[in-house]
Amino acid sequence: MGCRDFFAVCLLLVGAVHATGKLGYPAPLLGETSPGSVWPQPHTVTASPQLYTIDIQAFRFEYLQTSQRCHVADEAFKRYQLLISRSGIKAKFHDKYSTSVISVLPVMITGPCEDMPSLDMKEGYILDVGSNPLLNASSVWGVLRGLETFSQMIWEDPSGQAVANKTHIIDEPRYAHRGLLLDTARHFLPVNVILENLEAMAYNKFNVFHWHIVDAQSFPYVSTVYPNLHLKGSYSSLNLVYTPEMIAQVIEFARLRGIRVVPEFDTPGHTYSWGLGQPGLLTTCYTGGKPNGDVGPINPTVNSSYTFIKNLFTEVRGQFKDKYIHLGGDEVPFDCWKSNPNITTWMAAHNMSGDYAKLEQVYIQQVIDITGAIGFSYIVWQEVIDNGVKAKDDTVVEVWINNHPEVEMAKVTALGYRTILAAPWYLEELTVGEDWKKYYSYEPTNFNGTAQQKALVIGGEACLWGEYVDATNISPRLWPRASAVAERLWSPETVNDVDAATPRLHQHRCRMVQRGIPAEPLHPSYCVFDWMNRK
Repeated sequence: MGCRDFFAVCLLLVGAVHATGKLGYPAPLLGETSPGSVWPQPHTVTASPQLYTIDIQAFRFEYLQTSQRCHVADEAFKRYQLLISRSGIKAKFHDKYSTSVISVLPVMITGPCEDMPSLDMKEGYILDVGSNPLLNASSVWGVLRGLETFSQMIWEDPSGQAVANKTHIIDEPRYAHRGLLLDTARHFLPVNVILENLEAMAYNKFNVFHWHIVDAQSFPYVSTVYPNLHLKGSYSSLNLVYTPEMIAQVIEFARLRGIRVVPEFDTPGHTYSWGLGQPGLLTTCYTGGKPNGDVGPINPTVNSSYTFIKNLFTEVRGQFKDKYIHLGGDEVPFDCWKSNPNITTWMAAHNMSGDYAKLEQVYIQQVIDITGAIGFSYIVWQEVIDNGVKAKDDTVVEVWINNHPEVEMAKVTALGYRTILAAPWYLEELTVGEDWKKYYSYEPTNFNGTAQQKALVIGGEACLWGEYVDATNISPRLWPRASAVAERLWSPETVNDVDAATPRLHQHRCRMVQRGIPAEPLHPSYCVFDWMNRK
């Protein structure tokens, strides 16, 4: 065992011997591993060993008289007051720190109230915990992030008292788009499971739920314009679908936590389930000049395909409140198009014989035009741009192919498109050991490009595709592995030390478990709280 390894083990042992909090915190040491450490790490933290008692039974948030009063903040006050009161610290208030007691955190919102989170929302805040506590933000979204930070700062001292260190925090996210993709087509996820993970997203300061709601395997989206899509394309039209009411519930739950809900309807590939309820939509495949019973991607040569897309996406635009929709555009197989004589004839008539990438361009271009006309901006997978589609200036390109993604990032940003990175953060790819470390270590701007190109990187996404996860295992597979991505996207680039992050992430994992999120352990360890009475 090397000296460094021995020192690390000694620190872990000291932390175990002196553990004092309900969340498995080590003894109160100044620095990143102190109890009450915040995840993701804030931009600037000035901490003191001076402690303030938090009167958790009487604690409340209240507006300063000159502050805006916003419904989103009102609801957050209720949630966080309840969260703090259920923190697992059972000792009643006593006067150990009677000269330094915090029972109220004043909140100041200096800007106008906003109802819906957006790509341009401001999430910065300033938090003071001390003799004059205050949470100050220009928007309600910054208040949400500050409330989460404050809730994480509270810990239990050796006498059983809820305390927080005197601290001054100036914080804002590094990236505007901090997303989590969940796939509800390969396996259906009940709404309560989606809500649980939206709650966990808020605990980690994610702000985009990328809802990959339909795919080849099933079509659980309930369309009132085309009801046969879910009646014939879902696993079960009785209970494995998302009704308009359910979708509205998810959007509202996310909104109150400052999370955007961006739906993905991926075409022209990944659409087998669509064709079950919409005859004529998909391409008929041929063998030996005759239909062989198989179908391929959406048929791009008939006007009815575009009429269908326009009607469906118009309905989607009315339900989902975010400005953006994800149009997919990835992994389009050409074999079926090649086999179909009607398509080859059409292509010959339009001077594109044999160029099926150009045929895909024709389809995607029309879908992009339709999408813009009905009021959506859009995100696309990287193949759309790789295949030469002309996109609008506000297009967002998602880089997902994990084969030298730095080359693709350089290429897409050189074309002037805003870009989000997903390639290194596919969480269904399991390996033995602490694989969160590889997610934590990837730097989004690690590519050859100008400062202007790197400024076009607006964030990234952790993606969990649904082939091998459902309601039984999705949360522990996500957390705290996705937390590593959360800190990479929120905290400054210089916050990148895996060794320093390890005890903080363990602390945060225990915090999530105490709050009811079944996050899996990082390594052999334990959380110090009452498992039997966990809320």
